[in-house]
Amino acid sequence: MTRLVAAGLLLAPALLVAQSAPYPPPKTLGPVASYGANVQRAMTLLATSTPEKRNTVRVLFYGQSITAQAWTAAVARDLRARYPFADLNVENRAIGGYSSNMLVRTAEADLYPAYPDLLIFHVYGPPAEYEAIIRRVRERTTADIFHATDHLTPIHLDAVDEAIDPAKLTEKANPHRWQNHVFYPDLSRRYGTELADVRGLWRQYLRDHKLRVEDLNGDPIHPNAHGDYLMAEIVKAHLRHRPDLPADAWKDRVRTHAVGTDVRWENGKLSLPFDGNRVDLLFRPGAAGSPVEVRVDGKRPSEFPELLLATRTYNVEPPQPKPLLMRVGATAPRVVEEWTLTATDFTDGGRRFKYTVAGSVTGPDGGGDSAAPFVSKSGRVAIDPADFNAYALTETMTLHKQARLVTRWNVVPQSVDSAAAPPARGPGFEAAVTAVQGLRPGRHVLELTAGTDAALEAVRVYNPPLR
Repeated sequence: MTRLVAAGLLLAPALLVAQSAPYPPPKTLGPVASYGANVQRAMTLLATSTPEKRNTVRVLFYGQSITAQAWTAAVARDLRARYPFADLNVENRAIGGYSSNMLVRTAEADLYPAYPDLLIFHVYGPPAEYEAIIRRVRERTTADIFHATDHLTPIHLDAVDEAIDPAKLTEKANPHRWQNHVFYPDLSRRYGTELADVRGLWRQYLRDHKLRVEDLNGDPIHPNAHGDYLMAEIVKAHLRHRPDLPADAWKDRVRTHAVGTDVRWENGKLSLPFDGNRVDLLFRPGAAGSPVEVRVDGKRPSEFPELLLATRTYNVEPPQPKPLLMRVGATAPRVVEEWTLTATDFTDGGRRFKYTVAGSVTGPDGGGDSAAPFVSKSGRVAIDPADFNAYALTETMTLHKQARLVTRWNVVPQSVDSAAAPPARGPGFEAAVTAVQGLRPGRHVLELTAGTDAALEAVRVYNPPLR
């Protein structure tokens, strides 16, 4: 059975709440001293946080059902315990059963706009789409990327005593093993990611404790509580601060320009040429003062069409936590509003249907057939047939025995035209407002205007490393 089919057939058990158990610790976690080299921006922010300066660190877990399991909560708890002074924001947006050829679509709303400092990623599926996700993270965010090889599973016929020679593996003859032993290491070298050899360490753990592959799996593909424990231990070993390493690889991704030293007000205006796709304004927490007006390249941020985001879709009728419509495009500038897609006339076991779309501002905007490309009358909605998850649609409509499906999404801004200091959250916490996020790559000029009492302390610019 292929990696893709395996991922789609078996969904995660209810393991979102981390469990603890007296499992034997790993006798080795590999060359731990060499770990962490490619997650040092995030780890430095965590390690240098103090009660007086609580660095904001956003951690995003993304993948399918395995990335929704208890090991992720254990990793989050460990980070909070080790770095108690960091302003640590952890979110898990994993979608069970969605392999890389699906997540490459949902990532447009889920992953890149989240703009994490640290991405923890695992997914099965086609290697081309897997690489596309990694590449776009590098092109659109400044995130450190952690990912891992696959653990040993019964469904892939993995064996404890299996000898692997990567030089003899081919994608056609050995797709699963080739992807783990050849593709992932090569990808990591090319994109500068932190790759954990979960597969090798899992095999060593089974040997050391005389266990079978089945002993660490709750079903043919998902780790059980014991497997979750081991997964967390492996991941935690890689998330370590390495002050011995130079910062050259990451120091230019995000730069903070202090007002008064790096940049200055002149006659109520502040100008900063920059390369990047995101700008945060850092204020004196809770301070009163005149608002700061924002312009980029001479325009209000709200005038940039690319700064409006179509969020992840959500199903209203019948209820279904997975986004059945995985991506929503557009051929014309969007406006801030809520959209509703209503599907009827289901045939072919729920795989084919008719639908209409309507926006809360745009109004009724036409309809289409799920088997054909669709562009709404206004151009504010564009849907490719492959954007619908046919398998999940069939499953949902069969389960609920309904003849109608209603799904919604929102168009939200990723910018502000004017900003002021947000309320103070306590000593040491930053008061940041994202002025723009999602700008097209290239050189831009930030122009701020404010009164003499403006409470702006710094401007932070994010510049993704790949174009």
